[in-house]
Amino acid sequence: MTESELEAMEIADFGLSNLDETGLEIVVYVNTERVCAKELVMFPRQLCPEHRHPPFEGTPGKEETFRCRAGTVYLYTQGDPAPEPAARVPADGVFTVWHEVVLTPGMQYTIKPDTLHWFQAGEEGAVVSEFSTQSRDELDVFSDRRIQRTAISADG
Repeated sequence: MTESELEAMEIADFGLSNLDETGLEIVVYVNTERVCAKELVMFPRQLCPEHRHPPFEGTPGKEETFRCRAGTVYLYTQGDPAPEPAARVPADGVFTVWHEVVLTPGMQYTIKPDTLHWFQAGEEGAVVSEFSTQSRDELDVFSDRRIQRTAISADG
């Protein structure tokens, strides 16, 4: 990573103040009105809470593709629930979708706009490249109403 990328890294704890359990470390490479590319770095078993990307300004909402670069990612979305999900979730979290997609390095999955989803890194953590249409994180709708989508920079 370049110095400017490190300085611009976003640390997202979703207002829950438990970054080791719930959060993301995000580097945005580009985010225009048409495309977005990010790197998501996750600690071991860290999760991104259940949310969706709703329509905005005449668009259907953000469509995103996750491509696993390192580690394992357990992605949950709408569909038939997994009989024995690999995820470990906090007791006070809100999770309603349990269709499990397991991503390992080189695998990818596309999430359609306005689709509920959440994900968790495996035991070794994970690095995920996200390619999407325009990202408007402040518009994300979370199932857990305690969550706040505010950003802080890596330097505090």
